[in-house]
Amino acid sequence: QVYITIMRKKWRKRFLVEPVDTLAVRGLPAVLNCSAASDAPVRVEWKKDGTFLNLVADDRKRQLADGSLLISAVVHSKHNKPDEGVYQCVATIDNLGTISSRTARLTVAGLPRFLSQPEGVSVRSGGTEMLSCEVTEELAPFTRWERDGRPVELDGRVIQLPSGALVISNGSQSDAGLYRCSIDGLGPAKTTDEAQLQVSADSGVEEKLETLQGPVAVAKVVGESVLLPCVMKGYPVPVIRWTLNDRPIDESRERFAVIGGGSLQIVNLTEEDAGIYVCQADSGNMTSEIQAELTVHVPPRFLTRPSNTYAQESMDIIFECDVTGSPPPTVKWMKDGDTVIPSDYFRMHNLQVLGLVKSDEGFYQCLAENDAGNVQASAQLIILDLDVALPSAVPSLTDATTDHVASGPSERNDPTPSAPRDVVASLVSTQFIKLTWRLPAEPHGENITYSVFYSLEGTNRERVENTSGPGEMQVTIQNLAPDTKYTFRVVASNANGPGESSTPLTVATQLEVQVPGPAPNLQVVSVGTSSVTLSWDRPVTGNGEIQTYRLFYSEKGRDSEQDVDVTGLSYTMTGLKTFTEYSFRVVAYNKHGPGVSTEDVVVRTLSDAPSAAPQNLTLEVLNSTSIMVRWQPPPAGTLNGELTGYRLRYRKGLRRADAAEISTSQLFQLIEGLEKGKVYTVRVSASTVNGSGPTTEWIAAETFENDLDESQVPGVPSSLHVRPLVNRIVVSWTPPENQDVLVRGYKIGYGIGSPHAHTVTLDYKQRFYSIDNLDPSSHYVITLKAFNNMGEGIPIYNSATTRPQSAPDPTPMLPPVGVQATVLSHDTVKVSWADNSLAKNQKITDSRYYTIRWKTNIPANTKYKTANTTTLFHTVTALKPNTLYEFSVMVTKSRRSSTWSMTAHGTTFESIPSSAPKDVTVISKEGNPRIININWQPPTEANGKITGYIIYYSTDVDAEVHDWVVEPVLGNRLTHQIQGLTLDTTYYYKIQARNSKGMGPMSDAVQFHTPKGKSSTSLRLAHKPGITGSQEKRVLVIVVIVSVGAFTIIAVIAGAVLCTRRSNSHQKKKRAACKSSTGSHKYKSSSKDLNPPDLWIHHERLELKPMDKSPEPNPVMTETPIPRTAQDPAAEPSHQRRGHEAEESRRGRLALYPHSCSCHFSSLCFCFWLFFSLRCFASLNPNSNTAPLAWLSLSQTYETDELSEEMAHLEGLMKDLNAITTD
Repeated sequence: QVYITIMRKKWRKRFLVEPVDTLAVRGLPAVLNCSAASDAPVRVEWKKDGTFLNLVADDRKRQLADGSLLISAVVHSKHNKPDEGVYQCVATIDNLGTISSRTARLTVAGLPRFLSQPEGVSVRSGGTEMLSCEVTEELAPFTRWERDGRPVELDGRVIQLPSGALVISNGSQSDAGLYRCSIDGLGPAKTTDEAQLQVSADSGVEEKLETLQGPVAVAKVVGESVLLPCVMKGYPVPVIRWTLNDRPIDESRERFAVIGGGSLQIVNLTEEDAGIYVCQADSGNMTSEIQAELTVHVPPRFLTRPSNTYAQESMDIIFECDVTGSPPPTVKWMKDGDTVIPSDYFRMHNLQVLGLVKSDEGFYQCLAENDAGNVQASAQLIILDLDVALPSAVPSLTDATTDHVASGPSERNDPTPSAPRDVVASLVSTQFIKLTWRLPAEPHGENITYSVFYSLEGTNRERVENTSGPGEMQVTIQNLAPDTKYTFRVVASNANGPGESSTPLTVATQLEVQVPGPAPNLQVVSVGTSSVTLSWDRPVTGNGEIQTYRLFYSEKGRDSEQDVDVTGLSYTMTGLKTFTEYSFRVVAYNKHGPGVSTEDVVVRTLSDAPSAAPQNLTLEVLNSTSIMVRWQPPPAGTLNGELTGYRLRYRKGLRRADAAEISTSQLFQLIEGLEKGKVYTVRVSASTVNGSGPTTEWIAAETFENDLDESQVPGVPSSLHVRPLVNRIVVSWTPPENQDVLVRGYKIGYGIGSPHAHTVTLDYKQRFYSIDNLDPSSHYVITLKAFNNMGEGIPIYNSATTRPQSAPDPTPMLPPVGVQATVLSHDTVKVSWADNSLAKNQKITDSRYYTIRWKTNIPANTKYKTANTTTLFHTVTALKPNTLYEFSVMVTKSRRSSTWSMTAHGTTFESIPSSAPKDVTVISKEGNPRIININWQPPTEANGKITGYIIYYSTDVDAEVHDWVVEPVLGNRLTHQIQGLTLDTTYYYKIQARNSKGMGPMSDAVQFHTPKGKSSTSLRLAHKPGITGSQEKRVLVIVVIVSVGAFTIIAVIAGAVLCTRRSNSHQKKKRAACKSSTGSHKYKSSSKDLNPPDLWIHHERLELKPMDKSPEPNPVMTETPIPRTAQDPAAEPSHQRRGHEAEESRRGRLALYPHSCSCHFSSLCFCFWLFFSLRCFASLNPNSNTAPLAWLSLSQTYETDELSEEMAHLEGLMKDLNAITTD
């Protein structure tokens, strides 16, 4: 109902009728009802598929006086369907507004016709039969049945299915006759041919179970009724049971009824009725199951409706609209019949209108729709001007019952304040502006309040912000867009009303180079057992065009995340695990990088029936009438849902027979009431709410013929006989003399000289056994004992000596031919051959057997392995992966054997490496302690071609694997260089190999401690931001003075030490005294040109890398070591990474570049060094004019104590220099 609302009082008016979904027939008229009334004239129009109908130009459609739409003759063909579609009624009051009705779908049915004719059938007395009436889906509700020209009366025994078919259960002679199907209510009745139904007497002959009609998936709306067909035919008459989500349905419930011999009828559906329905039919020794899913939809329903609202320009208002339903309804908004498009001033889900303008006035409608229907609710917005009194009665079409009226302007003529003075923007940021002003020159009162009106430059849509209290003359406008111009004006108000407005002030917000904000409204819905659908909205603060969205997801409980790039605002993720919880989050990217991540949303994929059978099914015969069945759950990851129980089926005999079923939630079940001395077979399946999974194989067990005593262990077997042969011994025995004690089996022990080397367990029925693969001419001791559940009985002993190996027959047999080796897997090869000494059909009729031998040629001294078989093929297992094997076959018959056949070759498939890389060594790079070289050898068991290696390294050997730094290496490399390490730090290294099949195990951790840093001749400090003008010059002068002073002190100390130690080092090689201007250095064996590496300064975390022979194109000194997040962002936990994803794109690196300093020394240079030295260089070459200056290695020049003393002295000097610099 829709009412007409006046601002000061309401007049009750309403939509008298709204259109509903209609089924029309081709060629016949159709009417869509709609009627609206109001005290003001109402104009009714119609839309079809969102477009207004032009009834003037369409002679088949016309609008009736009450507003309904009449289609005189519906047109519908295969290629022309002008009348079918979605219709909507629109009511308009001129100069006021428009509202729309709910939508209605017009479906056109073809002319009544039958797809096939019913056929005559015969039903056994007491049986079930079905007569088909095949029509299109939309015509099925109009079908009726007649018998002998009279309508068939439907009851619980005779029913009509939703498809139109007629089901007759518990047939009798009164059901015999001629049946025909007709279509009524769609014009002239149309009937099928008549079909004869005959009823025959019950002959007692078993009839095969046959499914005539089973349930199919169906969707219904809450409150409707549904009929799930289950029509079974057979003899004995099938017994039908129904289950919902693997739980039996209580047919005594009022809303559930089984009719028509097995079909399930449910009335007044609720949401709890949705699920998987299974129809189970048992007829004698035959069983049949059919399942179908029932989906129950709930139409949209309003929890909160929008209310009529009265407001003034520049205000912000919200229309609330809260809807529920199943599936969740989609909500859209309309204004005066047009769809509202989201923008900066119109925001959804509840409709928020910001900065009202006069054109926003009108009727707003909230439309909610899902698969079960659609609803609408309306509200009117009236804009009141500040200088106009409340208008007189205005008609309304809305059904809202709440009016929000704003205060009107004052009618008094008392003075109001003048305009505020000196309005300025005291603070401008990227997203807010702070305005301040002075008191108006003429306030005309106290307690002055202020309103700030602002808008985007060039638009007339103003928004208003009021000060927080009287007398406050500043306000901060929030949530502005960066780099955007806004216009502001301030109005002062006193007790008499608002005064004059200040002069407009235009201010632009600052430019903000920023990444996007979080994507709002992230929703994740499971749509299948292995898929979910995600949707989100565009970030409110996009900061430019969004280039892509990156969707991160991970299985709950795992730290590693996977990601996928998405261009739109939704994505369907597939390939997930069944019934598994996943965590999802979304990060938006623009040209500046990743934005802020959304919060994690956790969802579980839908459950499914188990995908594997229970494991380790065993049967234990307890007595002559009971068997204990035990099993283990299906393998992990195959249950696919919450386990609801197990279904156990057993039958008598090995062939198909009457099978009984037991449901249980335990891992064992006792089957009682069985027959004595009979064989029973059992199988088990697991169940979830979605159904039962695969069953195990049938396992057989035989009950005892009599109940025996098991309160004591069995006695000793009464006899034990042995018959030795060359390679085997045949053992036979008789059971214990006391036949009243239960024997569950026998155990045979045997071995050379001792019976405890090998043990064989046999069934209680067995009386002989052949012990094979024995050595000739060997003495074996054999023991036999019976056992039951109480324990093992007393053993009986015997011994035998195998016969000696006889000489081979001088005429060997022909060797097998056509030997082929077929590779089945990484460790299995099937060897097959032909035997020319057999008949053409290759059937073995004698006692010959074949011996297969195989080996690999790597290493060369590998021995053959052999196996025997009596067939023309053999499957060799336990081979090495990716290995070439050769196979040959020999045939043996009695004492004759053939030579070995020609060899066949086969290379097993690859498998993942089963050993780690070996001989892992780590050494520091000479001249650069921050770089190490790591070397290794391939795995011993590579199991295929190595395609790559992964190097893990960390400073914490106990850290989780995902916290180690990872560097991949190609498979053809056995060495790798790792850069950017921290000095004086212990690192641990592991290596993992991979091939085409996957990753192998990791090597053991190798420990390596990076060396301490060396001193440098000079440093060039990076320029620090913020130091300008005279401060910068002053700092530069200090840096130069300190650098020169430090260099001089180091040179003095080094020269003094060199000269002091020179006279005591006659055995050392001569070294050069000058360094070339190029700054390069090399190590040579000649004493004339020995140039050790430069001595670098190691200070705090600064690292100096030499300029020459640098592995990087631009060698730099980094202030901080490279964190793991810079190399492997995927390894960082999601909750830590979110805060850095935006930061990392702007992170810089402070670098210091070393200077290259050198000079050419002449004799004057040499005397300069003598001036600062304690002793002279005794062995300098005066003929060398440009020899490079060389620093002697500390390890070669100093003793340990002397080096420590010198370094401590140097450190003290550096601290003094730092203090001077600070002052």
